[in-house]
Amino acid sequence: MSLVPYNVPSILESAGKIKFLTEQEINALTAEFQQYYDNAYRRKSAGRYWLTFLFLKYTGARVSEVLNIDDIKDIDYRYSRVKLITLKRKKKVYRTIPVPVELINELLRYLAEYPDMRGKVFKLKYQNFYAKMKENDEKAGISKDKLHPHVLRHTKAIELINVGIPLNHIQYFLGHASILNTSIYLSVTSKELEEVMKDKGVI
Repeated sequence: MSLVPYNVPSILESAGKIKFLTEQEINALTAEFQQYYDNAYRRKSAGRYWLTFLFLKYTGARVSEVLNIDDIKDIDYRYSRVKLITLKRKKKVYRTIPVPVELINELLRYLAEYPDMRGKVFKLKYQNFYAKMKENDEKAGISKDKLHPHVLRHTKAIELINVGIPLNHIQYFLGHASILNTSIYLSVTSKELEEVMKDKGVI
């Protein structure tokens, strides 16, 4: 009996299909979302999209996980942590991950301005968030093959690998059942490294 529960070739094959945002692209997209929020006529509503985007950006969570966050019960405001819940084989699986204090402060500022939104901040419909992200992606000049919220998850994974976070910690952070799912990002960063080395004349 094989000790590997997944089809390794198919997992590694999918590595070549991973799309993620460059630093320039994520900065441009963030600027578009912030401008949308800052200039919105319906600021209360726009703030929910802005915060959902930020939580996706900084947690690398699945869209469904962020949209299920209860801003009353699932966020540790004192220690800047968020509890994420996902459904696996009809069972709820929990993980608690650290987030930047600035992210928590942004949420607190929103709730201070709109206290009636407590407990409802992330209760958006996926289709509505997807449409708003696609709109802001296009304004930011991001290519069509990256017009999807899941690209933020891939982008966070690449960021964590590039700064040297151990793979098993990234596995927990992303909520992967197997470290094989996490390891596909290594091949992506290897390609990136090769391009940089060629650009610098090292190889």
